[in-house]
Amino acid sequence: MKLYTLSLCLTLLSTSISFADWLNFRGPSGSGISSNCEGLTKQLSADSVAWKVPLPGRGLSTPLVAGDRVFLTAASGPEQKELHILCFSSKDGAKLWERTFLATGRTMCHKKTCVAAPSPASDGKSIFALFSSNDLIAVDLDGNIKWMRGLTLDYPNASNSLGMSSSPVVVDGTLVLQIENDSESFAAGIDTETGLNRWKIDRPKAANWTSPIALLIDDTAIAALQSSKGLLGVQPATGSPVFEYKFGAATIPSSVASGDTIYIPSNGLTAVKAPTDGGEVEKLWNEGGQRPGTASPILIGDRIYTINGAGVLTCANASSGERNWRARLKGPISASPVATGNHLYVFNEAGLGQCVKLTAEEGRIVSEIDLGETILCTPALSDNALFIRSDNTLWKIQ
Repeated sequence: MKLYTLSLCLTLLSTSISFADWLNFRGPSGSGISSNCEGLTKQLSADSVAWKVPLPGRGLSTPLVAGDRVFLTAASGPEQKELHILCFSSKDGAKLWERTFLATGRTMCHKKTCVAAPSPASDGKSIFALFSSNDLIAVDLDGNIKWMRGLTLDYPNASNSLGMSSSPVVVDGTLVLQIENDSESFAAGIDTETGLNRWKIDRPKAANWTSPIALLIDDTAIAALQSSKGLLGVQPATGSPVFEYKFGAATIPSSVASGDTIYIPSNGLTAVKAPTDGGEVEKLWNEGGQRPGTASPILIGDRIYTINGAGVLTCANASSGERNWRARLKGPISASPVATGNHLYVFNEAGLGQCVKLTAEEGRIVSEIDLGETILCTPALSDNALFIRSDNTLWKIQ
């Protein structure tokens, strides 16, 4: 294994971490929900933009929010070989620091995506940035480098011609990532302090852009890995299997969970109950008409929401799968929605933000904002603010 560890004097963290932080793709436990943003404006407009700042290069990754700082990644240059990790003040958008690296792996991507497609993850002390080039970099919240790995040097065939976009997540102190493709496909648990493998397991040889999710079942932390073959639950510290759902799943939208109930984009949408004792997964229901498109489903209370490829938002009963209603949004939509209270925030590819009021009977667009740039990334929510980025711009809406 080729590991590059830089010995640096780390400064004390000046950022205060709270439960309200947005530390990975789709936020807390990959839910897409913030519990501290009830005061976020429901009237999206030009007046609700608190600030906006320019960004270098390209990026589809979700911003992270830790304390009063916003972190995100980008890739620049003719071949996107320059990799950026940036930090901004959440209060006024001032750039606090920027670190730039050179890619060690392949930077080829489909024109719709880019090298900075995977969202970074954080444990509240460090930022773990994974790029499509399979470069994995850890810095502290002040930008000091802790370690870096060129995973292509260790696993030279781990890539696909369209680009990688699976986002890592920290589960019970282990950084879990999926590097899944048609050739050298694997998942790994990385020690957050050293960057060394705690474990590595072979995965199905098929291109896959879904992200691992963190589960907490009966006080047991589990990492769930989704692929075209189904869903595998593993122990985050060892990679040992805990349960397996073997009936196939989507390779773009990721699952969402509440306790031991997981809603999997499988044959439409399938709800299962996962065990922690190695037993069989219990299938609760399946609805073929609720197949999500690119956006991942979101669970809000006792209702599960999906957005299909035509931009139709479906609300269903989370216990039975029975459809409550459908509403047409303005698409096409690649970004996953986020929510607080009974309002959903979703951006389409043209940069149109839509705030949707959710009730048991209907979903109704109550306001819109046109940011005028292509948006493919999922927003972040924290402290009554929404953070959204395009290739060129990061906005704070408050």
